This record gives sequence, structure tokens and C-alpha cells, in this order.
Amino acid sequence: MKVIVVKDYNEMSNVATDIMYDVISNKPDCVLGLATGSTPEGLYANLVALYREGKLDFSKVSSVNLDEYYPLAPENDQSYRYFMNTHLFDHVNIDKANTYVPNGLAQDPEAACKAHEDKIDELGGMDIQVLGIGQNGHIGFNEPSDNPIPFTHMENLTESTIKANARFFESEADVPTRALTMGIQSIMKARKIIILASGKSKAAAIKATLKDEPTPRCPASLLYSHPDVTVICDEDAYSLC
Repeated sequence: MKVIVVKDYNEMSNVATDIMYDVISNKPDCVLGLATGSTPEGLYANLVALYREGKLDFSKVSSVNLDEYYPLAPENDQSYRYFMNTHLFDHVNIDKANTYVPNGLAQDPEAACKAHEDKIDELGGMDIQVLGIGQNGHIGFNEPSDNPIPFTHMENLTESTIKANARFFESEADVPTRALTMGIQSIMKARKIIILASGKSKAAAIKATLKDEPTPRCPASLLYSHPDVTVICDEDAYSLC
């Protein structure tokens, strides 16, 4: 893993933007693997700004998202489809028909997971995958486990993940307890991966990812076997390393 330590959240977002800019500019029909949550918001705001300045074109870009809460409608303001529309898709010239988010209302979640994995394969994998990292080292919604499920699947969320995400909901009781998520092997289909981390709350997870032996108890550490992973973290997130 390559590690880039920056001063703060804004610099983390700017470094990630430079990498994404190069991918999109060099391959206009690229496939972006996208994440949600507060961590990539600065990155997406920067990409929107570059589009408005005429420096990026999304017209041929496709995207696949890591995950989606289950069961949650795409119109729900806490769904990840809603997040992507609000923070990126509604503000650039991407064709939403070419943006793929797991179906959070699927009557058959197993079939929906298979369809999402099949779409990744149909697209030839992601040219770049954006990841945040949870306080317990989860990526996507792949929680610490002795036997992780390798491909897109339904995941039961841990108490720590539910508590961490409660700030986005009216109460902790409103946070969904399950999600559809790419598995570790799904993520590994990306040709390039960037992991973004900001703040002291992520320091233990970054330490476990970078300094300890790879283990499914820290899902992010399993990406060590991928040939092109860059961790971009601010000084606070790196403070235990």
C-alpha cells in the first residue's frame, strides 16, 4: 500500500481529486467505483467544480456503488442513491442509466446482490474504487468477521457501525441494521483503489490496516494483496502509526 499523509480533510479531498481527475481525463469511458458517507463529500464537491469549469466530462462515464442500506427506498434522503444524486450525479453530465447502486428495496436481496456483481463483471471491473474506512476497519459494509463473504451480499451491521451512522438519522433506532454491499473480492476487481481517512476516530483503523497483519477482523487490511492501493489520510487519522 502507498500511503499519503496530508494536513487535513481538505488536502485529503484535493489529493483524491487529482487522482480521480487523471483517471477520468485519461479514460473518458471509465468505470468509477463510488462510496458514500461524509468522507468523500469533499472529493465529489471538487469533481462537480471541475465539471462546471469545463475541465471534466462525465458523459461516457459509468459508476457502481459499494453499498446500499436495506430496506431503504432510493427516494429516502438517507439512501445511498439519494446521496449520490445529491452530491454528484445531479450536478454533472453523467447518464444516470449508467450509474448502478444496489437495489435497497429488492424483494429478492440475494438476486439483487448477484445482479450487482454481474454488472461489475459486465463493465469489466472498476478503473478506480473510492473507499472510506469505518472505525472498526470496515470497507463498504464488510464488517469484521472470521469468514467474510467475498462478493456482493447482504450484511448485518455491527453495533459500532450503527452508532457511527446514527448521526445521519433522527435516532439510532432509525438506522437500518442490514445493507447490501460489495464483498472484498468485488472491491479487488478495481484496477486502482484509494482509501480516504480523516480524523482521530479513524486512527485505530488506519493503524490496524497499515501496521498489523492482514486479517478479516480488519477488512481494510485485506487489500494489502491488491497491486495498486493508495491510502490518503490526514495527520489525525495517521496519528497512531
